[in-house]
Amino acid sequence: MGEVEKFSGGCLCGAVRFHVSPPARWCFHCHCTLCRKAHGAAFVTWFGADKTQVRIDQGEDVLRWRASSDHGRRAFCSECGTQIFFETSKYPQQIDVVRACVDGPIDRAPSAHVFVSARVDWVAIDDGLPRYVEDSSSARADP
Repeated sequence: MGEVEKFSGGCLCGAVRFHVSPPARWCFHCHCTLCRKAHGAAFVTWFGADKTQVRIDQGEDVLRWRASSDHGRRAFCSECGTQIFFETSKYPQQIDVVRACVDGPIDRAPSAHVFVSARVDWVAIDDGLPRYVEDSSSARADP
């Protein structure tokens, strides 16, 4: 993927800008119901980073956090609604970043599909990446 000094990105309207210092911990396509509904999409591609690697450069005052489950919360731009970050008590030192909110390349490509047990039936997964029933520590799903 090449060497990237930092990953810069933001929301649709530009009110929120952030950067992430590499390396990313992972990059996955998530098919869980919460991600699908929050983003209005068949799946969402995320990458994880240590919280110390992420900086909000602009728009912290318009960034809103909302609980999305008993263990997680999501951040979005209150101006345009773009979903940007996710945090979970399961991994308290980590923040997940929506890959599509980054303007350019990051240091890794997506390496798996997670929560395929909840995937929509109108999108085929045929990219050859591993598939997991739940998160990446769960059982593999058959193609």
